Amino acid sequence: MTTLHFTVPPLPEYIISGLCEAPYAGKQPNRKNFGIFDLLVVVSGQLDVIENGVPYQVESGMYLILRPDAHHYGTKDCSADTTYYWLHFKTSGEWGIDKSLMFQREDAIELQFMIPNYFTIEVPQFGRLTQMQRTIELLYTLTGLVQNGHQTRALWNQQVLFQELIQLLAATGVHPSASPSLACAEKAASYLRSHYRDEFKAHTMGLNINFHPVYIARCMQKEYGCSPVEYLQRYRIEQAKLLLMQTDYSISRVAEEVGFNQAAYFTSCFTKQENISPRRYRQQFFMD
Repeated sequence: MTTLHFTVPPLPEYIISGLCEAPYAGKQPNRKNFGIFDLLVVVSGQLDVIENGVPYQVESGMYLILRPDAHHYGTKDCSADTTYYWLHFKTSGEWGIDKSLMFQREDAIELQFMIPNYFTIEVPQFGRLTQMQRTIELLYTLTGLVQNGHQTRALWNQQVLFQELIQLLAATGVHPSASPSLACAEKAASYLRSHYRDEFKAHTMGLNINFHPVYIARCMQKEYGCSPVEYLQRYRIEQAKLLLMQTDYSISRVAEEVGFNQAAYFTSCFTKQENISPRRYRQQFFMD
């Protein structure tokens, strides 16, 4: 398995991202020495890509990082159900596919006073995501922030979220295959994401994913550190943040759009989670 090695600091830097959905997904463009990294994350369907003569079949739940110094192109059009995120990033630091050929900093052996301590992060170039739902949440939020890319706070949030995304990709090289509890938690999280506007009923969720509600709650607590209700509330508030940035909906309408029955309760939950009211959260994106 090819692994990309990045010397940090500086950290890899987010540029821009987007979502390609069927039937307009098409196929990957033909690029040579593109100059930046191109991350592809497939939500559904499959991408067929060749890079420097090596073929990749990127299926649902998988990702591929196309290198800036290589020649890559799609071999065929996407199928009718293909949906994937693309993300461009770069690094001004050292990187390579062979750690032994990278520039080695001798001062990285011991911690130095008042000197940056350099280290290497290793990211598999191609693989299956171990935390698919969280990865999609990050990409969804990153892509939503593009609309406010001229705002200082949005630019800051993009870089912070991108570093978490890089951590998730790096984790694919060290985590074992999904345990039964993680598989259950992932299914529950997927269900909650798809039905976040609906009234939550544990029994209904259990019937839909074929697990007992008590077992689901235990698995989500183990894997995500929260109950299904807490996960749902966090996700609803993440969706509300996007609406606050991208629309002029009233607070009550935002609350309704993301599944809260009462605007006052929504404001209370939002403020508790974000340490700022929905109104103030919206205002800070338009103060630059």
